[in-house]
This record gives sequence, structure tokens and C-alpha cells, in this order.
Amino acid sequence: MKFIKHFSRIVVGLTFIFSGFVKGIDPWGSAFKFSDYFIAMNLDWLLWATFPLGVLLAFAEFAIGLGLLFNTFHRLAAWLAMLFMVFFTGLTLWIAIENPVTDCGCFGDALVISNWETFYKNLVLIALTFIVFYYRNNMKGAPGKKTGFVLSLLSVIIYAGIVIHSYNHLPIFDFRPYKVGVNIPEAMSIPSDAQQDVYENIFYYKNKNTGEVERFTEENYPWQDTLNYEFHDMESNLLQRGYEPPIHDFTIETQEGDDIIDFFIYDDNYVFILISYDLKKSSTKPLGKINTLANWAMDQGFPFIGLTASLPNEYQIFAEKHHVPFEFFNCDEITLKTIIRANPGLMVLNNGTIVAKYHYNDIPSPEEFEQEFINK
Repeated sequence: MKFIKHFSRIVVGLTFIFSGFVKGIDPWGSAFKFSDYFIAMNLDWLLWATFPLGVLLAFAEFAIGLGLLFNTFHRLAAWLAMLFMVFFTGLTLWIAIENPVTDCGCFGDALVISNWETFYKNLVLIALTFIVFYYRNNMKGAPGKKTGFVLSLLSVIIYAGIVIHSYNHLPIFDFRPYKVGVNIPEAMSIPSDAQQDVYENIFYYKNKNTGEVERFTEENYPWQDTLNYEFHDMESNLLQRGYEPPIHDFTIETQEGDDIIDFFIYDDNYVFILISYDLKKSSTKPLGKINTLANWAMDQGFPFIGLTASLPNEYQIFAEKHHVPFEFFNCDEITLKTIIRANPGLMVLNNGTIVAKYHYNDIPSPEEFEQEFINK
């Protein structure tokens, strides 16, 4: 039993640490996931709290995990872990049944699993947590109290530094499809032998003799019996989702709705894309550096464009007000939030490959960009 209780403590502790860490290094990603939940639950009035809640949840998970792993304040950690698991096991069951979001965000973007897989994972985890909770008053073991406290304190300090850095710059680890080094055309392609979506088609035909609408499958629907039946309706149910490329929702649309993405992802020059999912919320502090870089880039023959989910009249007003020298195009807001965790942020392509991404606090000068990419 000694092995089981300490095994449970370590597994639960490591799981909480991992969950808190991958969410903590991407604070805006956690905030966006809270937004998805609140919108799905019709709790729009709570949207203001998404960022603090995202940071608080990640820190709480990380701290609970440290308490369990290093045997520090293990009674309190056991109580909190049990409360967390009871609440989130119930929540993930509801998510699995109702499917309000396609990804629960339990492990950020580091590990994406289905809603039902998340619930099953929580069933195993809550069983281990119950063992930890049951033996919370008899959990002595390595490391010692003082050593555990020092290790926990150092871990919290390092964690806090990483979170602050990720907030003011970009996450130190990028688990999303648009990380540096990814070739966008390749990530958008579908292999010829890829698994296709599998649907079940249900047909409804009206019986001309009885007037009743009857249900049929593809195997027995009376498409040739026009004497006794007439078509009424059809529905398609997805049975198995096929292959979906890592990047499947990236577009660059004009005001007229034309997708001109090919002009930029196949350009063999450097292509600069300033990304702002919402220009009303965009920081204007770096616009001087952005405009300087844009003018230099266009003088060199490098395309420089803006990409936003804001409406055309909004980005026209923004461009005039801030003397923006480049043109804006449209893309889906969720996609833009996925590409870069900054508003605005800068993505640089070369032959369709993402060679650099910059938070608005780190926009390079023309000289810095030349030194890093052109004169190297």
C-alpha cells in the first residue's frame, strides 16, 4: 500500500504540474479557452475575467502539483486536488455529452485529446486522487519537509518568471500548427491516401398511399419506386472524421471575399504579415516601429500586409488614423489568435515557411532584421 499511495501522489502531482505549466506558458491561450467556454454557456458577462481566470487556474494546478510531488503542505494539496477533480470530472462529462467546445484545453495546445478521452482520463485521475486524499494524513516520505519547501519555492519562482516572459513576449514553447519552421503549403496539404470523412445518410420518403413519412438508409431507400414514394428530406450524420491537415483554416481575403493566400505563401521573397485579430483592442505603441519596418520592407520589394478579423471600414479608419503604409486583409479571428499570441504580432514567411514570429514588444528594426536574415 505504501507504493500505491506514493505512486498515486507522484502521478497526480506530475499531471497537475504539466497541466499548469503548459497553460501557464501560454496565458493568452488559456484566456481564449475560457472565452470559448463562457460563450458556449451564454456567460458573456464573464468575458472580462477570462485572462485572470486563465492565469489563476494554471497557477493553482501548478502549485497543487508541487505540493503533492514534493510533499509540501500535502494535506492542503490533497484537499484541493480532490475538489479540482470532482468539479472537472463533472464538467468534462457535460462537455463530452453536449460538446460545446471541440477541445477542453486541459493541457493547452501541448496535448489535444477528444472530449470523451478527457473524461476517461479524469476517471483514472480521480481514482488516484482519492487514494492520495484517503492517505493525506499519512503521506510521509521523500523529499523531506525542508527540501520539499525549497524545491517548491524555486519551482514557483521559475514558473512565475516564465509566465511573465510569455505574457510580455511569446510563449517559450509553441505547440500550435503555426510555429516557426512550419511550411504552410505543406501543412495545408492533404495526402492522396488520407482517410476521408465517413457519413451515414438517412433518407425520408413520403408514402403516397398512407401519407406517412418513412425513414430509410442507403441500403433500402426507394429511389426507384416513384409510384409509391416521393422524396421528402435527407440528413447526413458524421460517423468518423477523416484526416484534417494541421493548417486548414488560414485565408487571406480581400474586401470582395476573394482568397488570395497563394500570392503570399508561394512568394520566394520574405513576406511580412502583421496580425491583429481585433484592431480596436490592438496596442498602438509599436506602430512607429511597425511602419518603419513596413516602409523598409516594401522598398526592398518584400510584401508587407496586415491581417485582421476587423471589418473593412474599421481597418480603413485605423490605417488612416495611424498612417499605416500597408494594406489590410481579412482572416478568421480564431485562426489569428492561434497563429500568434500578441495583438498585434508579426509573422514572417519565406517560400511559405514561417521563419520568424514577433510579439509587438519585439518588433525588429530594419537593421536587426537584415542582420538576422539577410546579411547572415
